[in-house]
Amino acid sequence: MRSTALLTDQYELTMLAAALGDGSAHRRCTFEVFARRLPNGRRYGVVAGTGRLVDALAHFRFEESELAVAAGFLDSKTIDWLRDYRFTGDIDGYPEGELYFPGSPILSVRGSFAECVLLETLALSILNHDSAIASAAARMVSAADGRRMIEMGSRRAHELAAPSCSRAAYLAGFDATSNLEAVRRFGVPGAGTSAHAFTLLHSAADGAHEAAAFRSQIESLGIGTTLLVDTFDITQGVATAIEIAGPELGGVRIDSGDLGVLARQVRDQLDGLGATKTRIVVSGDLDEYAIAALRAEPVDAYGVGTSLVTGSGAPTAGMVYKLVEVDGLPVAKRSSHKESRGGTKKAIRLSRRTGTLVEEIVYPAAGNQPATNGFEVRELLTPLVRGGEPVDGLPTLADSRKLVARGLVSLPWEGLKLSAGEPAIPTTFVN
Repeated sequence: MRSTALLTDQYELTMLAAALGDGSAHRRCTFEVFARRLPNGRRYGVVAGTGRLVDALAHFRFEESELAVAAGFLDSKTIDWLRDYRFTGDIDGYPEGELYFPGSPILSVRGSFAECVLLETLALSILNHDSAIASAAARMVSAADGRRMIEMGSRRAHELAAPSCSRAAYLAGFDATSNLEAVRRFGVPGAGTSAHAFTLLHSAADGAHEAAAFRSQIESLGIGTTLLVDTFDITQGVATAIEIAGPELGGVRIDSGDLGVLARQVRDQLDGLGATKTRIVVSGDLDEYAIAALRAEPVDAYGVGTSLVTGSGAPTAGMVYKLVEVDGLPVAKRSSHKESRGGTKKAIRLSRRTGTLVEEIVYPAAGNQPATNGFEVRELLTPLVRGGEPVDGLPTLADSRKLVARGLVSLPWEGLKLSAGEPAIPTTFVN
């Protein structure tokens, strides 16, 4: 991986220069990442990107090419300091895949002001992006109610962000991605067959030759492939697909039209042709609301693109990175509607014996754990980095997938609603 040091904002380096100049750069500080509120209509969020952040931290180094950029506005003393920069502090955080709510201190970064302030933009750009995608994806997975989910939004995202979108979606419960860089980099299972262009390719002066396209795809990919049947007339497309493939065809995909009506029509037609096991895959501008509306229809899998990679209307998680403690002294921002709570914090989550979540409690890290009134208790902040190095045994992507799934099951039933409302559980702050 290339250096991540310039994935930052200039003001972080100018603050560093001023702090080095006045001697405050080495004061011991705690910065915390949290979201003041959830996006409109959301009742929970999913922490995602933590693993990517820890990896990016290892490459946060100012080599000569990075220093050349910084030298355009920094003094030589600051440049020399950056040349030797290594983060040597500690980071705790909510495990990747954990749910979060307004005020949850999902990341706690501790060290000198100088080494911590430089990480603000890196941390926020990764966590805000990945958590937004994962939070949207989790809602879609819940709406799909166990049906197969395929992420196919690469062409609607920045090319460098697309693999991270795939990873976040997979973390939240999607089954596969169309993005091959995500397959290579993160081990996400890949999926994909053909587009309308392949069917149109087989057109000739005497006709469309949809059958020739289907035959070619089957010869190449096998009988288990999924044929795109709505390039021309969907009823004829289904008939042609089964004529060519036989009743053991793996699946058909519908990419346009009234998906609910068409899914019922196609299911009846497939069953009438003896293709009772042929799956129906739908795609085309789906979001969690469209998926929920299709829950009663004979749909076996969903392909989701644009809405997923744009956070389904909430492309950022709205997280902030705030200084909350200096040399043991709590500090807090008082600006209207942008307040912060001072002091390094811990957090616990309470649940009933059934596993249903009840409340999240945030309290001073130096204090005692608050009374829990007999509820089951789980501590939320776990060590991620110690002395600048990742701790051993950090969760894998597979571990994080399981954590998301357990979290969704633990929500009160109203927390899974797609309608606007209060967060699924309250967050209580104890001084």
